[in-house]
This record gives sequence, C-alpha cells and structure tokens, in this order.
Amino acid sequence: MTWNEILTERLPAYGHRNWIVVADSAYPDQSSPGIETIVSGASQAQVLETVLRSLAASKHVKPNVYTDQELEFLVESDAEGISSYRDQLRDLLRGQLVRVLPHEQIIRQLDEAAQMFRVLIIKTNMTVPYTSVFLQLDCAYWGEAAEHRLRAAIQAHPER
Repeated sequence: MTWNEILTERLPAYGHRNWIVVADSAYPDQSSPGIETIVSGASQAQVLETVLRSLAASKHVKPNVYTDQELEFLVESDAEGISSYRDQLRDLLRGQLVRVLPHEQIIRQLDEAAQMFRVLIIKTNMTVPYTSVFLQLDCAYWGEAAEHRLRAAIQAHPER
C-alpha cells in the first residue's frame, strides 16, 4: 500500500491520543511496538497537506500541532532551505494552534503515548533538520470546556 492508502486506512481507527508524525528523512525508525513507520518518498509539504486535509475532513478527530523549538533558530548557512520551509509551513498550518516545544520534549510525549496508543510516522524526503510536524489527535466533537463541565458535574454529585 502507498503511504496515502495507509493513512486512509488507519485514520478511521485512530482517536484522541493517537499521533501522526510527518517526519524528515533522518527521523529514526523507533522500536516501540505502538509506533509504525512508513516511508512516503514524497515531499514534506505534500504529505503534511494531505494529512491535514484528511484530518479536516474527519468528523471524529482534529490535530494538536507540535513543532520543534529548534526550527525557529535554524539559519540558512547551517540548514539550506530552512527559510522557505518555515514560510511554507506557516501557510500549511494557517488557522492551527501550533505548540512549540524542544524536540526531546515532544519525543518524550510521543514515546509515552506509544506505550498505550498507536503512532503513525510518515517519513518524507525532507533533508532539513528539525522540520518534523507532530500531530497529536484529539476528539473533534468534544472539547476541553465540555469535559471540564462534565467532571465538575460528576464531582458535585458523587452519590450517582
């Protein structure tokens, strides 16, 4: 199957707490049993755009987007193409809340999640460091405010 077919097959089964990572070509093949790594052979922008479009069409999940803090500090002399990539990424992620964390902190979250939940890593042909985009899936039809109200109601009525 192609990477796009795998994404299409996996997405209906995924829910909140699953992750999809659109990774650069040097991203490692992790050994946790919950992590599946596939090689797309496609560009970072193409894969990210397809994944985001698939998530936007989904009625059950939406992404919490994470990028590496290091991405903001890269310079052209060390990472050729980084300026145009950052511009492209800004366009692709327009309208998304993007959380920026140190790379190792995101990897720790991903590793912890993979202990219980599935993670799909789609490697691209990107050869610029710290360009991976991490998408932690969340419930699209139930928000944090509703969950807070529900927990407050349960706490107010422990006898039920």
